[in-house]
Amino acid sequence: MNALPIEVIAAGAPPNFPPTERALAVPNGLLALGGDLAPERLLAAYAHGIFPWYGENEPILWWSPDPRCVFDTDAIHVSRSLRRQLRHSRWTLSINQAFDAVIEACAAPREDAGGTWIVPSMMAAYRNLHRLGHAHSMEVWDGEHLVGGLYGVAVGRLFCGESMFSRENGGSKIALLGLCRHLQRHGYPLLDAQVTNPHLLRMGAREVPRARFMVRVNALVERTPDGDPWTCGVGTETAAGLLE
Repeated sequence: MNALPIEVIAAGAPPNFPPTERALAVPNGLLALGGDLAPERLLAAYAHGIFPWYGENEPILWWSPDPRCVFDTDAIHVSRSLRRQLRHSRWTLSINQAFDAVIEACAAPREDAGGTWIVPSMMAAYRNLHRLGHAHSMEVWDGEHLVGGLYGVAVGRLFCGESMFSRENGGSKIALLGLCRHLQRHGYPLLDAQVTNPHLLRMGAREVPRARFMVRVNALVERTPDGDPWTCGVGTETAAGLLE
């Protein structure tokens, strides 16, 4: 008999999940464990407001926290210091030009954290999603040097952010701003940032109850983007152009 208060998913089982309202309060949002990181299961998870998050030597853990941290893509906050940096910046941005490099940088150990949750199996799974056209990266460049970036998954007209990094001051902020500008232009009103932190709140993120988040998710994942915003007409733009 399963004594755990959460559902255990067998590897290879159909890509189904329990309702998000069954997620635990402590730890906040833990919904299920097990399964696999096959594309069908990952896409089903994001389409139902669920994401994987686990460490080395742990089973795959599936989460749907309450409240949820989100950005309205037309309401990202640009601070005065970031505006000054953008005005004088010669950095450029691109989309899907260095996905592997971005996820490797996001997975690298950081001074403020003990290790990484982007374990090799996660890296392989998201690289596969990228090859299939579902996972995307935003890159920030200083010449040929990658100074910041982020990656995530698009489902319908919802974008689910996974991780970001900076190698130079402001690199991740500019990547996030560039992503929100791109999403807004192409009809993606919501960026799921998953778990709240002070950095995201300073950039304009807000917390919403999970039930309200799920109403928006259910509507957005059924909406097909116009054309292909991740390949068609996407070129390199300047960081300074984000102020326009």
